[in-house]
Amino acid sequence: MDPAPFFTASRLLIVAGKGGVGKTTVSATVALAAARSGLSSLIIEVEGKSGLASMFGVPAFSYDEVDLTEGVRARTLTPDEALVEYLQDSDMGRISKRLMSSGALDMVSTAIPGIRDILVLGKIKQMERAGLADLLILDAPAAGHAITFLQSASGLADAVPIGPINNQAKDVLALLGDPERCQVMLVTLPEETPVNELVETAFQLEDRVGVSLGPVVVNGVYPSLAGLDTDPAAAAEAQGASLRAGEAESLTAAATFRRERMELQAEQVGRLADALPLPQISLPYLFDAELGPEQLDQLAAAFLDGVGGLP
Repeated sequence: MDPAPFFTASRLLIVAGKGGVGKTTVSATVALAAARSGLSSLIIEVEGKSGLASMFGVPAFSYDEVDLTEGVRARTLTPDEALVEYLQDSDMGRISKRLMSSGALDMVSTAIPGIRDILVLGKIKQMERAGLADLLILDAPAAGHAITFLQSASGLADAVPIGPINNQAKDVLALLGDPERCQVMLVTLPEETPVNELVETAFQLEDRVGVSLGPVVVNGVYPSLAGLDTDPAAAAEAQGASLRAGEAESLTAAATFRRERMELQAEQVGRLADALPLPQISLPYLFDAELGPEQLDQLAAAFLDGVGGLP
């Protein structure tokens, strides 16, 4: 598949998955891959302290939009700041700071569950309508909260039958339900528990939120290695080398671990394909303590290769 149509299939891509599977890494990877395809992207993160800035080698950022690299921008969204911006856009800037300092939002969120989420989603809807980038990428909360987060619009639309909150909720529902405007990309590791949770999340998102699902990203896949069954001593002898005491045993143990890991991930990837008939894109496991621009380049290249292999 050509990358450009893939990245422009919807204007908002929500990246979601179980905590620890690499959602933020995938969000950064997709944004960089889109930029490599000549498109602009804007990453929106809603939880803070995501490590996104360090991946691009730039200082930490907050609500103000920043440039991460050519073609990739980012910003953080919080309910408080979204409310202030909404009031300022509505010519009520004078009272916005008073509301924030008085803790009014905390009182309102207690009385109306889901109001914090709808403030953030409403701002994202406004950004999507404004066409601020070719692709908006939302680094969503972890899977359990992500469902509640995305379902907040439906709950508020039912709970508040009239008024601006109802209108905002209906606008957000229209965004989430339109596959040309919004899709969800789920992320997992090739392990049993993350795969189980991804499948459950996928069905809940389709049934309870009504959002369209894009390809699944399987993150942290160990690349295939040949020769794992080779005897280390025989291989060393064939090369005219010798091994020190204990090295053959260590090499054999490492090869056994790698072979078992690859068998495990193959089993889980196959099980995921059987349970959830969605295209898959694999990203390799990188043996680096931290991810920076160099590692992101590798992941973006792998993602583009994966997109090229899609039907």
